[in-house]
Order: sequence, then C-alpha cells, then structure tokens
Amino acid sequence: MKTYLTIFGKPRYLGLMRLNDEDILNHNKWLVLKTSRGYEMGLLGGMLTQEQESRYRSETSNYEETTEAMLQDAEFLREADINDIESYYECRREEEEALLRARELLSEHEIMMKLVDVEYMLDRKKLYFYFTAEQRVDFRAYVRDLAHEFKTRIEMRQIGIRDEARIVRGIASCGRPCCCSYWLRGFMPISIKIVKEQRSALNPTKISGLCGRLMCCMSYEQEIYSEMWSKLPGPGTKIKTEQGSYTLESLDVGREHVNIRFPSGRLVPVSISEFPDFKETVLRGEEWGEDKELAAKKKAAQERIERLERAKQARHKIKVNAKPLKPSPAKAKPKSKKQNQNQNRNVSREGQPKKKKPKSKLHHGNE
Repeated sequence: MKTYLTIFGKPRYLGLMRLNDEDILNHNKWLVLKTSRGYEMGLLGGMLTQEQESRYRSETSNYEETTEAMLQDAEFLREADINDIESYYECRREEEEALLRARELLSEHEIMMKLVDVEYMLDRKKLYFYFTAEQRVDFRAYVRDLAHEFKTRIEMRQIGIRDEARIVRGIASCGRPCCCSYWLRGFMPISIKIVKEQRSALNPTKISGLCGRLMCCMSYEQEIYSEMWSKLPGPGTKIKTEQGSYTLESLDVGREHVNIRFPSGRLVPVSISEFPDFKETVLRGEEWGEDKELAAKKKAAQERIERLERAKQARHKIKVNAKPLKPSPAKAKPKSKKQNQNQNRNVSREGQPKKKKPKSKLHHGNE
C-alpha cells in the first residue's frame, strides 16, 4: 500500500490516503474524497514514505488544538472530472451569497459572535459555518433559522483567531501572504520566552501578526537560538567587573557571535566558542579585543607623557639651583678710519664760533 498526502477544506486539513501499489497518481491532481466531514474535493500533495508519515503525525500532535484534527484519514473515491470541478467552483460562488444572508440573520438574533466564513460540501448535504466568539454562546435558535433558510444540514464550528487569519488570508508585515494562509498547516505554541531569547523588541505591534497573536515565524529559528543560548548565560545577563558591566545583548545566528555591550557603550561581537575565555579575561580586569589594543596604545601614550613631564621637571630643577654668572666687561670695538675723521672734524668745529647768516636786503622801488 502507498500513502499519499492530500489537502482539503477551507481550513486546509491534511489527509492521509492509502492506495494500492499499482495505482499511480500525478502531483497537484484534484480528487474526490470521503472524509469525516463528508464528500469533498481534495488536492493531491504527493506520496509519503513511512518516515515522512510518522514525522507528519508527530509534528501535527504538537500543534495547538482546534475543533477538527489537522491530520485526518481520507478515503479515495475517484479522480475529479470536469463536472466535479465545476460543481466545486459553483459551491464557492454560492458560499459568498450564503455568508451575507447568514450575517443578516445573525443581526436579528443579537448573538455575540462573528461569522468568518461558510463552506459547502461537494454534495451540498452539509453547510459549515466558521465563527469566533469570546464566550460560550447559545445559537440553537439561530441554527434553526439557518436550516430553514438554506434547506440543508448546518454545522457550526468555533475557531480561534489564528484559524480566522488562516481562512480569511491576508498580507503580513513582511509584505508576503500570511504563512498560515498558503503553506503552514498548524500553529506551534509561541511564548514570550521565545521573543526574549531572540532579543526582539517587546512591542506588540512589531511581534504580533494579523490575528493579534505572536507571529508564527518566531518559531522558525527557535531551535537554533535555543542551542546557542545553551552555551551562554541568559539573554540580558550582566558580567560585573571593576571596569564596569558587560551586557549580553543579542545573538548573530549567521556568524555564531554574541553581541556584548561594553562599559564604554560599544557593541562588540564575541564568538560563542571564545566566550568562556572572554569572561575569564574581563573578570581578571584585563581588556579584550579592540579594547585591549586601545588600552595598550593609551598606556604607551601615558608613559610617554610621564617621561616628558619628568624631563621637564628635571630641567626646571637645574634652572632653579644654578648660580647666576657675572657678565664680563664688553670690549670696545676699534673705530674705523672714517669714524675717526668724523670725530676729529667735530672736535675742531666745537672751538670755533658759529657764523651768522647775512640778512637779505630788500630793494623798494621808491628808494
């Protein structure tokens, strides 16, 4: 017997279908199935090995519990023909009108519940209503009105807000469709501890999805984070030293480094394998990495400043203790020949009286 995986229903349940060895089905083929819900269309995923089947069963058992089991057994009836496919899409079109009419009836009953979507089975003998409600509600009268309106069997299924996001679909904050709307088949439980280990901002608007719960993508790398943090103290741990506190900020998964906030305020990456040596070094009061080189440069500069200061003090001491020297008499420079001539001329002129300049005579015309 061969085991095939199928996907069916609006919540996209997983079905395990068993066929004989001689039957061969193509991937992405529409099939008519009989499930616990009734007759419906399913999309063929592919053939599974025993190891893959056991893995599917073990992984889906860890998913959050919902009204219907995420992994079910399905019975193969036949490959879908053109009539089956047309009937399937006709049901989808009728569901849009049924949802609008069902919401009108709900407003008349004033029940505190929200209708999310409806789903017809392939033979239209059953109509599923998916709703959310904060508390337990009594919808018996409402179901009677629905049965009278649609003339079929009514099944009410209460779902969670995460299932609502999966059925309604939408665009997540990353710009892509929500994971639960096209490939994620179940919801892993996510706690605030996971957020703290990944050192994400504890801001509800940044760590919550469209459903209001913690984003499913938090769990994708959690195994790697858990393995790395097992070799380190908890996130946010402080190593207190004489120089100050060293804080473990976050992990760099790609490079396998832990980012540590130094007392100087710098964020320094330290390899996880080197972290024990780093801790011992800083606890001894020594520097690490770039700070060690910087400290050596500062020490050399300080020693140079101290040497210059000592030399300056020694020069000042010598200057203070030194005795002042008497100035030697200055020797007169020999005069040149020209200077001697000028001196003799000045001496000869000193004994002679100064000559008076003659007054100029003025001539007048009348004289």
